[in-house]
Amino acid sequence: MEHFTNEVIDTTKLPRFETVALSKLDSNYWKVIGLNILITFLILGIGLGALLFFNPGLKEFWMPLLGLFGLFFGFVILFAALSVKKKAFAFRTHDVIFQSGVIATNTIVIPYNRVQHVALHEGFIARIFGLAKVEIFTAGGSASDIAIPGIALAQAEDIKQLLMGKIQKKL
Repeated sequence: MEHFTNEVIDTTKLPRFETVALSKLDSNYWKVIGLNILITFLILGIGLGALLFFNPGLKEFWMPLLGLFGLFFGFVILFAALSVKKKAFAFRTHDVIFQSGVIATNTIVIPYNRVQHVALHEGFIARIFGLAKVEIFTAGGSASDIAIPGIALAQAEDIKQLLMGKIQKKL
């Protein structure tokens, strides 16, 4: 009969992911986000302008609505800038780390032996700047567990190859 042990683990001696130097997203990623926001607000602005133009009863509210529109635009730009600044990633020997979040910091650590699938996506605007998004999937979900945007295309392809190599070793 085997002797069962269940020793206490000293959690103060565990490796700390917080000490890992994380890589920031490519600096061109902010341009992609900025253009996406600009296009969105341009469409919203045209809609708001049409609403004010074709509805004479709202003409007296155009200044407050324009002010709210501008305030909302500024808030979205600020939030997006903070979000881009907070996103970072690292690939270590046995796992991948992704950190994000503006109000609360979220850190996801996925061991390579849990990775089932890797996808590389290039959006229309991201492609213009030579950027891609790497999505990492584990078992049991239809959405990616980690989606790292704003990576230079060549680096994203290297990351995909690294992860595919780790998946192949498992099989």
